[in-house]
Amino acid sequence: MNATLPRVLHGATGRPLSLAEHQATFAAPVRTSGLFEELEASGLTGRGGGAFPTSRKVSLLRNQRGHGKVVVVNAMEGEPEAHKDRTLLSTNPHLVLDGAEYLAAMIGAKTVAVCVPRDNQTVVHYLKRAIYERTLRTHKGPTFELHAAPWRYVAGEESALVHWLNDNESLPQYRASRTHVLRVGRGPALVDNAETCAHVALIGRFGAAWFREMGTATSPGSALVSLTGAVDRPKVLEVSLGTTLAAILDAGNADRRPQALLTGGYGGTWLAGNHLDVPYANETLGPVGAMVGTGVLVVLPRSGCGLLETKRVVDWMANESARQCGPCAFGLPALAEDLTHLLHARRDGPRVLARLIERCGVIEGRGACRHPDGVVRMVRSALSVFATDIERHAQGSMCEGAKADEHWVTVPSIVHEDELVWQ
Repeated sequence: MNATLPRVLHGATGRPLSLAEHQATFAAPVRTSGLFEELEASGLTGRGGGAFPTSRKVSLLRNQRGHGKVVVVNAMEGEPEAHKDRTLLSTNPHLVLDGAEYLAAMIGAKTVAVCVPRDNQTVVHYLKRAIYERTLRTHKGPTFELHAAPWRYVAGEESALVHWLNDNESLPQYRASRTHVLRVGRGPALVDNAETCAHVALIGRFGAAWFREMGTATSPGSALVSLTGAVDRPKVLEVSLGTTLAAILDAGNADRRPQALLTGGYGGTWLAGNHLDVPYANETLGPVGAMVGTGVLVVLPRSGCGLLETKRVVDWMANESARQCGPCAFGLPALAEDLTHLLHARRDGPRVLARLIERCGVIEGRGACRHPDGVVRMVRSALSVFATDIERHAQGSMCEGAKADEHWVTVPSIVHEDELVWQ
């Protein structure tokens, strides 16, 4: 296997590879020593949104005493626009499980809990079959447990997922810092998302130097991108980090002259369409106010209304909150109400716009988890990127995109507790 793309999607055929096919596709010696050193040298960061160095997570868990350590594979993918974990598990599920085994070996865990949304029965079936195949091997690794949790936005947050494993409730837990150790039962838990595990598997096979043949010095390797919006069809691409946004749009048959991109998902940021020459990596996106985040890019054409799309997302995010504290229970619905007011260009628009800006400042940093901060971040980016249109709305002039009411961001509408309708 060489450095050319794809990597974690290598060998993808549109169906999940069996264990035998997987071993033939990723033929390489399985590393039995020096795993942590290679992981540390690789510079791999988490692909679930936080971009936390994977080796630091592992180091933290290696230093924990006691029995019952567990690796948690987080494939909940709460972002409605994200499809990368689903795509990966539908093609190379054993690569994800290999990575989880490597992580278990590094921290001394005997159990791997694989968590997927229960509404996606196809992926649940694929994983059941893959885990069963692994029970038939001569080599016995950690015990794999499959957990099908209810799908919600907050269910993918790692502390909420651990809370569900412990108490059957998807509620985020307050943590003063990322170095706070989560526990499943009494055992320390290492939580990594599915794509991160797949990269760990490849680093374990081919080493850190091979991994760094792609990407940038600060953001090495490749990454999966869920590309939606003004595209010929939604798709998942594997790109080398540092690839320009324009090249990603070209590869995905997307609008080449977009008004803006929503980067990083619902808790991410809007980026004006004149920044397409920026490389796709956190160190280059950050200075222009964008982010890799959950690996989502939503393309908004010039005919769309950024205020409308932002309002639709905030409506849904307010409903998806854990409602454990004031910023979620009261702050997010208030933001949604202000955005609705602005969208419909009522007479007191300037006052509402000023109130919206003030509320963002009141909400930020005061939640028990980072859910409200993500919403505020996205709203603030909209106020900047769509400033001209929003000012017109505030002055009583609704834009043509809002009048057309055409939607470019996929927002699920909750009909009742167990049924989702996609708009």
